[in-house]
Amino acid sequence: MSAAVVIAASNLMPGLCGRLAQEGEDGEFLTFADTEPIQALQAILERRPRLIVLERLFAATPRGAALINRIRTDPQISGADVRVMSHSGDYVRQVSRSTIVEEPAPLEVASVLVGEDSAAVPVATGPPSDTPRELDWHGTRRAPRHRLRSGVEIQLDGNPVSIIDMSVVGAQVVSATILRPNQRVRVSVPTDDFVMRFRGTVAWAKFELPRPSESPRYRAGVEFNDADSAAMDSYCARHKA
Repeated sequence: MSAAVVIAASNLMPGLCGRLAQEGEDGEFLTFADTEPIQALQAILERRPRLIVLERLFAATPRGAALINRIRTDPQISGADVRVMSHSGDYVRQVSRSTIVEEPAPLEVASVLVGEDSAAVPVATGPPSDTPRELDWHGTRRAPRHRLRSGVEIQLDGNPVSIIDMSVVGAQVVSATILRPNQRVRVSVPTDDFVMRFRGTVAWAKFELPRPSESPRYRAGVEFNDADSAAMDSYCARHKA
C-alpha cells in the first residue's frame, strides 16, 4: 500500500490536506473532488492506498455513503484505514470494515455536485420507509407492481433504462444517465405494434457504485403522469418475470 486518497469538495481540500499534515500524515496525497467518486474508486482499486479520507460533508451525501460501502465490502482493499474527517475542527471517525453506512434519512435532501455542474443539486437519498407513499413499489396503495424479466428496457428522455419492476402508475428503473428527484421526463415504452409515449416524474433517485465489473448507475422510482392504464397493464402482463 502507498499514498493516501483524499476526497473533498474543491474549496475544502486545502484545509483537509492541511489538517492531515498537522496530524503527521506526510507523503503523497491523491486528491479527488467530491464530483469524482468514480475516479477516486478507480485510483483506490489500482493503488490500494494505506489511507482513505472522506471529508465529512461529502461522506454524508448519497455518493459518499455509496463509496464507503463499496470500499468496506471489497476484500482487495480491506486493509486500508478509512476515515471521515472535517476540513476544520477536531471531528474524525474511523470506519471499520464491518460498518455499512446508511444513506441520509429518507426525505432528507443532500446537496452534491453532479458532473460538470457548478451548482449543488438536490439528490434524494432513497425511498422513504416510514412515510406512506403512493408509488406502488413501496406498497400496493394504488396498483400492484410486477417484477419484469431481465433485459426489459424503456426510455426516459431518449435514454435507455432497465426496468426492475413496474405497475400501471410507475416503475423502478436502473439508469446509466443521471436522474434527479422531481425531474420531469418523457417516457417511451416500446411494444410490438407501437411506442407508448407519456410524461413521468422522478419520485426518488439513488446513486450506486456496484462491483468493478459493472458501471456506476442511478436507481430511481418514476411515477407515470398520464399513461394509459389498460395498455400499461397489458405491457406488464406480457413482460412479467
